[in-house]
Amino acid sequence: MITIAIANQKGGVGKTTTAINIATAMAATGWRTLLIDLDPQGNASTGIGLAAAHRDLSSYDVLVDGVSIDECAVQTKIPGLDLVPATVDLSGAEVELVGVEERAHRLSNAIAQHQGHDVCFIDCPPSLGLLTLNALCAADTLLVPLQCEFFALEGLSQLLQTVEQVQQRFNPDLGIVGVVLTMFDRRNRLTDQVSDDVRECLGNLVFESVIPRNVRLSEAPSHGLPALVYDHACPGSRAYMALARELIGRLPQERKAA
Repeated sequence: MITIAIANQKGGVGKTTTAINIATAMAATGWRTLLIDLDPQGNASTGIGLAAAHRDLSSYDVLVDGVSIDECAVQTKIPGLDLVPATVDLSGAEVELVGVEERAHRLSNAIAQHQGHDVCFIDCPPSLGLLTLNALCAADTLLVPLQCEFFALEGLSQLLQTVEQVQQRFNPDLGIVGVVLTMFDRRNRLTDQVSDDVRECLGNLVFESVIPRNVRLSEAPSHGLPALVYDHACPGSRAYMALARELIGRLPQERKAA
């Protein structure tokens, strides 16, 4: 199973929207897909249609109580897509894990024992705390959503420094599969400027596919549906399908789904 953390310490960059829709797109192309919601807000769980009342076991139970991913994962409305949901209990996990042995590897140990999926996406909280550290330790690679706004590069540099530290201390095999530009608005000259700056700085690490500002992307979570299901023909859905194809092209050939 290929494990991909979706992380950015800045909030409001389209991280959860990306997690929901890229996971849906991968499932639609035949990959047995698992989405782990590691954000205490639980937006990925809500956005994919799982009500809080139906989250009997969650990522909190995986991290704190050592419950297996097999026990926590639930089927979603999307064929081929399973979810390990999040609850508000997760907000206390960082404090509860302080004195626990190998606290940074709780998730990686659980994932190492899991089979049955081709790819796993981890939706991280908008911070660089212990929850995100668990995701980075468990991941093979990192997907970074980057909003096209003025402070984007500054936040990205902080994240890249964190990745380097994780590589040195915890997970030397952690890579970065790519950076995806989100909330792209061609009517805004600043958007093009930020895009040019990011591409000049990071080169081929930046995906060609960009995610536009799109009303249907914003509406979909309120219906408990990924945008690809809510309106598969909208520009946002088409962009995520294009991103999925590009992502598959960057994954190790020998580990791709048959």
